[in-house]
Formats: sequence, C-alpha cells, structure tokens
Amino acid sequence: MTETPELRPVREEQAIVLDHLENGYPFEQVSVKTPIVQALGTEHLTLLELIPKKGTVLQPLQKVYIGEGKREEIHHIKGRIPAEKLTATGRNTLHEAVEEVVDMHEARFIEFFNKAQPLSMRMHQLELLPGVGKKHMWEVLNARKEKPFESFDDIKERVKLLPDPKQLVVKRIVSEIEGKEKYRIFAH
Repeated sequence: MTETPELRPVREEQAIVLDHLENGYPFEQVSVKTPIVQALGTEHLTLLELIPKKGTVLQPLQKVYIGEGKREEIHHIKGRIPAEKLTATGRNTLHEAVEEVVDMHEARFIEFFNKAQPLSMRMHQLELLPGVGKKHMWEVLNARKEKPFESFDDIKERVKLLPDPKQLVVKRIVSEIEGKEKYRIFAH
C-alpha cells in the first residue's frame, strides 16, 4: 500500500540539539537509564526525543542528521515530545534554536508575509503574529502590493513601524511549540 502525501508521517532530516541528558531523565524510575537528546526538527519545527549513539556527547544548538540515511551521532528517534517535557536547558535553548531555523529558512518565512490571507471577515493571518494589529497588517499588505518582500531587512525597511519581523516569527513559533496558540501557522 502506498501512502498518500497527506497521510505520510512528518519526517525531519535535521535537528538542533536543545539538551543532552547523558544519564537520561533524573526522575525516571528505571535501573538502567538511557541517554536522551531533546531536539527541534529544522523543517517542521517538531520537538523530538532522540537516542544518541553510545559515547556520543552533543552540545546545545549542535545540528544533527536524523534522516533515513547513515546517522553519525543519533541511534534512533524515540518520538515527539510535548513542550512541557523539555528540561530547563531545553526551554532556555529553544528560542535560540528557533532563531537558527528561521535564519536557515528565511525565504519560507518571507513567503508567509508575501502570501498571508484572511482567515475570516475579521481576522487576517498576519494578525496571528504577536504585536501585529490592523494598522501593521494594512501596511504590510500595501507594501507587498508594490513588490513582494525579499528578506526580513526588506520588510523592516518598507514597513517602518512594524516591530522586528524576524523576532515576530520567532516568538510566534515558540508560542506554537509551547501549545499556547489556537492556530498553527509555522510549527507542525
């Protein structure tokens, strides 16, 4: 049976390490603790629990390959984890890791500013970004009519009063990952 693209599970190829617990979770009640890596997938922004290969030491913000091919540092993917399960180090590293993903895939997030549509008669996708109200929304829509945005700097330059657009995206993604948002526009 072949899977249709919509039913195929979301798979990550790369991840950014949020925390590496060499002795597993301290609160686990098992005699042999398994080392755990908490990570953020770079494509779909999913929080993952990974099992590192024996003897591997990983640092926060280190990129690791977790795709189908030969993995150097990671033995296997244990699964997704909720934000509540992140360690203090994992939570503290999350914002920086999200910033790195936004930098890596800037074009994808600029496309959001160029193609965002109304959600309803009263609400626009742009208004889902923290700090963006009707006034900023109209400024963005009018500026993109003239010509599509090319970068975060381009948005900053052409939409004068908009707070830092990159940081708006980063804050929104972190908020989605933490489960604080009704609508998900970036994180899966």
